Amino acid sequence: MAARKISLTGVKPSGTPHIGNYLGAIKPAIDLSDEFDAYYFLADYHALNTMRDAAAFKHAVYDLAATWLACGLDPQKVVFYRQSDVPEIFELTWIISTVTPKGLLNRAHAYKAAVDVNESAGNLPDDGVTMGLYNYPVLMAADILIADANFVPVGQDQRQHIEITRDIAVSFNAIFGETLVPPDALIRDEVATITGLDGRKMSKSYGNVLPLMADSKELRKAVMKIVTDSRAPEEPKDPDADNVYSIYKHFATPERLAEVRDLYLNGGLAYGKIKQELFETLDVRFADARARYNNLMADPTQIDAILADGAERMHITAQRVLTKVRAAIGKTTYAVGAR
Repeated sequence: MAARKISLTGVKPSGTPHIGNYLGAIKPAIDLSDEFDAYYFLADYHALNTMRDAAAFKHAVYDLAATWLACGLDPQKVVFYRQSDVPEIFELTWIISTVTPKGLLNRAHAYKAAVDVNESAGNLPDDGVTMGLYNYPVLMAADILIADANFVPVGQDQRQHIEITRDIAVSFNAIFGETLVPPDALIRDEVATITGLDGRKMSKSYGNVLPLMADSKELRKAVMKIVTDSRAPEEPKDPDADNVYSIYKHFATPERLAEVRDLYLNGGLAYGKIKQELFETLDVRFADARARYNNLMADPTQIDAILADGAERMHITAQRVLTKVRAAIGKTTYAVGAR
């Protein structure tokens, strides 16, 4: 029997997990655990590029871990770990950085965006740019390559990171022999980009999110902030251009979605009513998950135990991959006491 392929995904704990994270990363990755040997990690050291408050950083890690577990991640079935608990990742980061062209990183979206902002403001191109931001794609590549991952479920906006990872793996293999597995992006087009409250991509950086584990009051408040146009209920509307519908369509039953779509197209739909229906649908959908989440957050030692077990299991894979890499570059010995 052929070995199952490996999938890997991670989410950065840089703020409150939201519906976009759930649809774009968490749910697709969890669904893949039936088909692949699945690895999941909390990309906590990536978050240091933007987080400077230690207490907030600690809470964000627990918050994200509890959310994944509450949403159905089975830590006995998959490997679930904190990035920072696997030191092999950071050794691999340095090794692959030595074969990564600077020009490749110059083209990374996050770095180019920072340069564009600086130039628009009349500042030097690299003003405020840290090496953490610049080297971000290399660390992300190491996250993927250390797991020998074949597939990485990502949103459309993350496709470039997988392409960079492939380029790095191919470059390394061309120099040192076939060692690293070039991964492929696994993108579900229907949820590649999730619209937020204002029509832009749902993102913590825009503050336009629907919090995933919010209580009913907070969730309803967020839903009611979704931006709509000023058309009256009796006026026909384009559902595919509406911010409420763009979220609602992922959670409604097919039968109800067809009914609502007809109301949009033929008149008879009030934005306030569809917002209330979206709220009620989400509130019911995540009620059980919210209860599991609250239980975990009330006693984070449960989370620590799960992540520690996942890290130990991840070390087995990471050591195997790093042993191959070390052998390829000519370093075959370990220091006394090393893992």
